[in-house]
Amino acid sequence: MSTVLENLKYAASHEWVLDNGDGTVTVGITDHAQDLLGDVVYVELPEVGSEVTATEQFSLVESVKAASDIYAPISGEVIEVNNALEDAPELINEAPFEGAWIAKIKLSNSADLDKLLDAAGYSASIE
Repeated sequence: MSTVLENLKYAASHEWVLDNGDGTVTVGITDHAQDLLGDVVYVELPEVGSEVTATEQFSLVESVKAASDIYAPISGEVIEVNNALEDAPELINEAPFEGAWIAKIKLSNSADLDKLLDAAGYSASIE
């Protein structure tokens, strides 16, 4: 059974979003997604300063099984990326919610958060 945290929002495409409360969010991939991928061997991080659009690809995660596009769950500007993933992509498998966030994004429209699933909705979607 995949871990789903109550304090996060989720995209149907298996990204999690933490509202940092200051107009920014932290984004990563869910425990369910990393489990489906298998052992992650590479993470392509977005460029700091780049604009991302909700539902469009902004990152890529490669595993021993496959490469998987990661979609922006919200629109905005990438303000920080998790450079630790360049040297330790396996963090995605080991700690998908703690050390393995992919990017921090400054929201261009806070209403994007309302379009995401809560923990119960996401849990139902992966059962």
